[in-house]
Amino acid sequence: MRGKRTATGAALAAGALAVTGLAFAPTAAAVTPQAATISASCGIFGGGTATLTATQSGTSATITLSSSAITAPVAVAQDSISSTLTMAKAGGGSVVFSGTKNPAMKTGDPVSVGPLPGTVASGDSLDAGGGSLKMVIFGVTVNCTANGPQSPGPFVFD
Repeated sequence: MRGKRTATGAALAAGALAVTGLAFAPTAAAVTPQAATISASCGIFGGGTATLTATQSGTSATITLSSSAITAPVAVAQDSISSTLTMAKAGGGSVVFSGTKNPAMKTGDPVSVGPLPGTVASGDSLDAGGGSLKMVIFGVTVNCTANGPQSPGPFVFD
């Protein structure tokens, strides 16, 4: 009987050590900053300040864009806007985030698209300034361009 208690105690101790190890394990890769703002122009569809929110898990990243300065000209169903966000990469090139994710919006609601998925590498520094956003809504293409770099600075991925 004593041997069974020792084995059970050893198993419990090993389990506790494993849980403690998980508690001190390094956290998942992160992007900094997690949010930034940009001023953009979307031609006849308006323009103004937009907020970009980024997340990262390994080489997968998402960007969500929302703006109260740019409003929906008509009611839009959930996941009906085809969006392509191109972000300028420090040192040259670009990274594209695209998808058809958006909340349902009534006429006049603030525009929001995303999360738009994309692939990043460790050390990538991406800025919406120098990039563009293309949205296709009911067959109508809306092109938005940034009026300058994003603030407080580019997204840097781990």
